[in-house]
Amino acid sequence: MRKPSVLLMLALAFMSPAVSASQSAPASAFHKLQVLAGEWEGKDDHGNTAKTNFKSIAGDTAVMETLTASGMDEMLTLYSIDGDGISLVHYCPTGNQPHMRALPGEDDPKELVFSFQGATNLANPEIGHEHKMVLQFEDKDHITEHWTWRKAGKDSETVYKFVRRK
Repeated sequence: MRKPSVLLMLALAFMSPAVSASQSAPASAFHKLQVLAGEWEGKDDHGNTAKTNFKSIAGDTAVMETLTASGMDEMLTLYSIDGDGISLVHYCPTGNQPHMRALPGEDDPKELVFSFQGATNLANPEIGHEHKMVLQFEDKDHITEHWTWRKAGKDSETVYKFVRRK
């Protein structure tokens, strides 16, 4: 009886690192979002001012970003771990809520690429909505966000470069 249990223990020992490795990339990426907590200021790619704020919420299970861009209403984005990825829900002033997902491929990602998964309050995908977001981690005090707006099948991108307020 000892041989099967020893073999089982050995098999589990070899499987554990693979399981923890697959879980560590989303956890590490989410931690990078958590440490963004605080006030950020910057400009979009047209030189207009923008501000954002990150806050860890709900017992550190979600990160809330509040983005204010020049000439636009405030936008809210929630990030959370979703299995092997990071989920994003964007609450847009246009009244729809795009859902996106990123699959971090490494423990210390330099960027997260969030791809459209669907949206609530979006009657037709031809209606304007945020469709993609790429968040680049330049260093602990600099990030860049690339937001892709899709309307009638055509994409336009707005890039925000932010610096942490000290």
